[in-house]
Amino acid sequence: MAKTQLNVRVDEGTARAARERASARGMSVNRYIEELVRQDTGEAGHTFVEAAADFMKRYEQVFAEEAGETRR
Repeated sequence: MAKTQLNVRVDEGTARAARERASARGMSVNRYIEELVRQDTGEAGHTFVEAAADFMKRYEQVFAEEAGETRR
């Protein structure tokens, strides 16, 4: 996968924290930030699936009745 350069500005405390966290994990700051973004975008997808599952569970009976099926 091709890499694209992305420049961001953060305060010194945030930069220091990023360096420390990356170092503690044995990775570069670049890799650390990349992992955070991947986790965040993956989490959004996971949250959506959970919300959809909850919606279906809550309204399962309504859908079943509309389809002509009654379930317990």
